[in-house]
Amino acid sequence: MKSHRDFNLNAVWVLIGTNLLLFIATLIHEELRSTLGLQRASFTEEPWTIVTNLFVHAGIWHIAANMVTLYFFGTYLLRLIGENKFLIIYFLGGILGNAFYMLLGDPYSIVIGASGAVFATGGALTVLRPNLRVLVFPIPAPLPLWIAVIGVFFIISLFPNVAWQAHLGGLLLGLIAGYLFRKRRRYFF
Repeated sequence: MKSHRDFNLNAVWVLIGTNLLLFIATLIHEELRSTLGLQRASFTEEPWTIVTNLFVHAGIWHIAANMVTLYFFGTYLLRLIGENKFLIIYFLGGILGNAFYMLLGDPYSIVIGASGAVFATGGALTVLRPNLRVLVFPIPAPLPLWIAVIGVFFIISLFPNVAWQAHLGGLLLGLIAGYLFRKRRRYFF
């Protein structure tokens, strides 16, 4: 029987591998971005895109940033709460992020990327380990995790063509989930 203490990175590696495979597929067949991407205007005809868009990225920097962050936040969070709870936070964060985008974003643009899901893992970890020190490029000194996650959210939100709504939805889900885990846990600190 596995417990939350079993160190198993399979979920994180499967997510990273799936994202990388689909990234390569979209380089070969660019139309996959629009087929798998989420668009509010066509959501009722293509409801699966609320999940498939989490595995499609716009470019090398987009996928690199998401997968590196997923690796570091995901592996740490997975060790704290276990694989099942990690996957729930990841996918619910991505789906809630997509819902926020559908409510607040352009109905005709296509949203892609795992950022909402990744922000959910960051949000949960922020509540569970707020003073964990992390490096954020290009800042040369470690920052408390809560400053890094919230700061990066605000800075990234200023960039054009960034679905800040999806980031916000994922972050909020992660913060709430982290709070609930922290409140209920007996085995963490």
